[in-house]
Amino acid sequence: MSESSVPAQSPRTSSTAAQSTAASSTTNIESARALLASTPVFDGHNDLPWALREAGESQAVPVNIDEPVPFTQTDLPRLRAGGVGAQFWSVYVPAELEGDAAVAATLEQIDLVRRLIARHPAALGLALTADDVQQTVAAGKIASLMGAEGGHSIAASLGVLRAMYALGVRYMTLTHNRNIPWADSATDEPVLGGLSDFGRTVVTEMQQIGMLVDLSHVSADTMNDAIDVASAPVIFSHSSARALTNHPRNVPDAVLERLPANGGVAMVTFVPHFVSAACREWDLAAAAEAERRGIDYRTISDRARLADWAQQHPMPVATVRDVADHVDHVRAVAGLDHVGIGGDFDGTTQLPVGLTDVSCYPVLFAELLDRGWSTADCGKLAFGNILRVLRHATDAADAADAADAALRRSQPDR
Repeated sequence: MSESSVPAQSPRTSSTAAQSTAASSTTNIESARALLASTPVFDGHNDLPWALREAGESQAVPVNIDEPVPFTQTDLPRLRAGGVGAQFWSVYVPAELEGDAAVAATLEQIDLVRRLIARHPAALGLALTADDVQQTVAAGKIASLMGAEGGHSIAASLGVLRAMYALGVRYMTLTHNRNIPWADSATDEPVLGGLSDFGRTVVTEMQQIGMLVDLSHVSADTMNDAIDVASAPVIFSHSSARALTNHPRNVPDAVLERLPANGGVAMVTFVPHFVSAACREWDLAAAAEAERRGIDYRTISDRARLADWAQQHPMPVATVRDVADHVDHVRAVAGLDHVGIGGDFDGTTQLPVGLTDVSCYPVLFAELLDRGWSTADCGKLAFGNILRVLRHATDAADAADAADAALRRSQPDR
């Protein structure tokens, strides 16, 4: 779930990539579709599980995503049209939840995703490793992984962290929109100046068990502290470049410059106020109006109370080109091997023109082909880079286990 925009208009869920071909040449649209047919998108962040929960999915009648779903930006027909082969499904729960309530809600979201996969065995397959991803994609299914969005989900318990890994969670975003006791968020007032000692322990434990450390949503100090501790690659599951759009949710160049040494990947997101300076200015105005009205802008659900203001002050339009600019910038600063895609569909009510739902990934890749990206370059962006990082996480955890076992064998019996 992104730091989502005020609902200035209803979600644009009905557009398809076919309606967006004006953004790029017809030739490159077809080339992009062919590219994604052979090297599909492995997207870093999709909030469909929370959208389904809000629609009552956890109750008696499940939503059928094998047919077009009018109130979401994601369903199976559009995932297929968009060339999606692997997806991290967010098991987000609101940052306002704490302790046992946050843990319970996260477990419910994990259960929701696992039941969703089980209901669609011909289309979705649970993936826990990079090998699983490749085998599931080869079988013609969408490899489905889970990411927890915020350290509040573990209630400061390493045992809960390990249990969630055992249930299939393969990354955890260290914070959401609010600070937690052991890490500062990008969108809250700094308290710790980054990570606490326990926060560093969490990062170490995550990498020892093979869970990816996700640094979207965290402050720049937290980003740097986590990379300082990290012995394996980190990810940004849905963030863009702060040098282009000065939003605290985006990644500063000084952090992007550290990714080659770390091996990590920054997965560019599509949220308008993360990719467009004009949309960011609108967002700041909305936040100022929220403060004037006594609304806590960090609380996503409370932003609906600004709907009247948003109707009178329409948000500017972001475009596919804005997103491509961020992809180009991350490539220029961090390198081709360290950029990916994390659209944040169903985590925001507004999206760039041409990228209105999950069917639209070919439009972005057509734009990049227009800019001179090769098919090999696009393959790394779409799939290869995040697959490499996922594989490295498992390999690093296995190596740590082997080292621990060797140490135990070398110690004499007492």
